[in-house]
Amino acid sequence: MRIGIFSETYAPYISGLVTSELMLKKALEKQGHEVYVVTANLESFKYEYDEEEKVLKIPGIPTGIYDSRMTSIYPIPAVNKIKSWKLDVIHSQTEFAIGTFARLIAKQYNIPLVHTYHTMYEDYIYYITKGYFEKSSKKLVEYLTKFYCDRTATELIVPTTKTYKLFKEKYKVEKNINIIPTGIEVERFFKENVDTKELGVLRKTLRLDKKDFVILFVGRLGEEKNVEFLINAHKDLINKHPNIKLIIVGDGPDKEKYEELTHELDLDKSIIFTGKAAWDEMPYYYHISDVFATASKTETQGLTVIEAMASNVVPVCMKDEAFESMITDELNGLIFKNHEEYVKQILRLYENPTELKKLDKQARIQAESYSSKYYADKVLAVYQRAIKEKENENRFGIISKIAKNIKERLK
Repeated sequence: MRIGIFSETYAPYISGLVTSELMLKKALEKQGHEVYVVTANLESFKYEYDEEEKVLKIPGIPTGIYDSRMTSIYPIPAVNKIKSWKLDVIHSQTEFAIGTFARLIAKQYNIPLVHTYHTMYEDYIYYITKGYFEKSSKKLVEYLTKFYCDRTATELIVPTTKTYKLFKEKYKVEKNINIIPTGIEVERFFKENVDTKELGVLRKTLRLDKKDFVILFVGRLGEEKNVEFLINAHKDLINKHPNIKLIIVGDGPDKEKYEELTHELDLDKSIIFTGKAAWDEMPYYYHISDVFATASKTETQGLTVIEAMASNVVPVCMKDEAFESMITDELNGLIFKNHEEYVKQILRLYENPTELKKLDKQARIQAESYSSKYYADKVLAVYQRAIKEKENENRFGIISKIAKNIKERLK
């Protein structure tokens, strides 16, 4: 099968979306499929095509949101190259410019379009509008989402029941919706695949003592991730046990604000900001940690939770459907609803090493069900269904045209 993945972001940019795209491409290629990528060029304003990796980069204008760029919705120089690939299916990963381009190419060349919806945009509106025009903004988001996901996609993929409910119960989308939790290369996070010497080097670099109990957060440092919650709660934790450390891996618009808050609370010795970490370094951050914590309520899934579980690190997450689809409370992780519950759960794990060990074993078992092969197999089934639907649509379309012509002649 010849597959085209269209996305606004791709390597070397680092994000959960890029991780899933790289994993999917690699897993599909292992099964003998040809996978092409169309993305924005983050390094220059040129069209670039990597023949070996099959990645076409389109120039665009910086958006001011991280390193992302907004490209033309129909970049003509790219069309002939894409046409030469003779794609069997297009898989779009974005609703914006590259996503619109995917839709136009699919329509022009009669190619089935599969779309994965990654972001709960309604959860982000407040951060843009600051409370103004919120109702009308949500309506606009709903309209655009329904237009792209319902009217233009042959098949739709969502990662969790939370997103499925948004489409079916709130947006009343009639399109077939496939719930496929995004997979990762879980094997690279397994304990047996991590160099223990590198772990020692990282612990030394971060000045961690052997007795330190480490809480890890990985993600974008923006308001929607609710990192401020973890920082404020940490004050209560070290009042009980001063050797509890919080490591925050990532970058974003609120990084300086969080560093200032940490300083104001006199937590500089207990909270460590590492900035961005390279893709190949990430397993080591998980393996120097005891617990992975997140208070975000804007996730469609949360791939970092799966990474933590694959690393035998217990996830402690804010109560949200996105996390509850992965975590069975008290079996392979813990769920909290508020500040008091979070503090209580962390202290519970700190003070009960046996329980921590029991939970981390179950976390590893659960993570194995999110392997890249399992994910690729599920996605391939959707591709095949989309291709069949398009064939039927074309067949019935021809019959409809013939019937219409006969009807006109009989008038």
